Amino acid sequence: MIRKLACGAGALTASMFVATAAMAQEVAEAAPAVPNPGNNAWMMTATVLVLLMILPGLALFYGGLTRSKNMLSTMTQIGATAALAMLIWVMWGFSLAFGSTPIEGFMGQFISGGSYFLSGMTAETTAATFTDEVISEYVFVSFQMTFAAITAALILGATAERMKFSAVMAFVPIWLTIVYFPIAHMVWAGDGLLFAAGALDFAGGTVVHINAGVSGLVLAYLLGKRRGYPAEPMPPHSLTMTMVGTGLLWVGWFGFNAGSALEADGFAGLAMINTFVATAAGALTWMVIERVMGHKGSALGFCSGVIAGLVAVTPAAGNSGPFGAILLGIASSIVCYFFVAKVKAKFGYDDSLDAFGIHGIGGIVGAIGTGIVYQPFMGGPGDGTTALATQLWIQTEGVLVTIAWAGIGTLIAALIVKAIIGLRVTEEVEVDGLDISEHGERAYN
Repeated sequence: MIRKLACGAGALTASMFVATAAMAQEVAEAAPAVPNPGNNAWMMTATVLVLLMILPGLALFYGGLTRSKNMLSTMTQIGATAALAMLIWVMWGFSLAFGSTPIEGFMGQFISGGSYFLSGMTAETTAATFTDEVISEYVFVSFQMTFAAITAALILGATAERMKFSAVMAFVPIWLTIVYFPIAHMVWAGDGLLFAAGALDFAGGTVVHINAGVSGLVLAYLLGKRRGYPAEPMPPHSLTMTMVGTGLLWVGWFGFNAGSALEADGFAGLAMINTFVATAAGALTWMVIERVMGHKGSALGFCSGVIAGLVAVTPAAGNSGPFGAILLGIASSIVCYFFVAKVKAKFGYDDSLDAFGIHGIGGIVGAIGTGIVYQPFMGGPGDGTTALATQLWIQTEGVLVTIAWAGIGTLIAALIVKAIIGLRVTEEVEVDGLDISEHGERAYN
């Protein structure tokens, strides 16, 4: 009898254990994922680093390259553009790029919906990363917001010293809406056209650099050349400020590239080392080319090479090994140098601060080159399942779509603004300088 009771008690205990385990499993499955504090902390740091790239990094970099009478105008346009982009991002930009409501059918490849004014978001809602981890949704929104802000600001390098401040402020909302948000969705959203096709763009070679560079080129043609260009010398007024801006851009770019891993993991570390070595290779390569071409290795050449290397490694940051990143930095500097020094003069367009020559061209080199350096035989993280020729075509397709979308969209946005308020300052304003004429201030007394 005792033995039977013992057996019965054992069976009951076993069944209770099974039931408890099943209940625990159900509870575990039902519990929402909780952000890892370390990943959240890294992503908030990365977001602030991207802001550092804009203000003061890009503002000083571009500002130093202008003539002194346009220093404040350039910096103000960058700051105001970034601020406006941030507000637009939370009102409707995030929704169009990464909204919570997918759009069915053809249009869903280009935009999403829902989440207008960040509706439905709380401190508890999360965004997915590339693994089973999540980060706080507000952190993801903020990180992507800085990307939209800097992309719009980069365009201004092509239009410096002659575009009206009011025209910039009118152009930015239209351009973001019809150009940037759809391209961001196509490349980075799960149902996006280029993402679904298998295009690799770790941190924005297409979304940021080709997009901004091509848009800047279109605006440069519409605006026309600066008064006196190219006969009148227009050297940078402060390479010291440009050098400081370059350093801040390089530091901030670690947030840009390593932050795009969305976690503090090995891919963030890979992006970090690649951002070091590709940039170093780009900087030194540009100076070597200057010597080969019969010039002295210059501070401006160093700064240009730094940016060329950074731009090229952006799409490959987590998609390449360090050796591949070095090759991209070298290739980008070589190609960008000849576009800046030779092609621009041959075609006669006035890309004031070489936004297209470095960001556009460097982005193209990096985006297509990512298809090569991603391969395992180049030391990349690819598993070899996609043939090199296939991946190269996918990358090229992404580049072509971005060029076409950015070019046509920018033309539409610019023509709308031109018809309503005009794009260019008057000749008198241009002669006096945009600092005093547009803002009533001078950078220097």
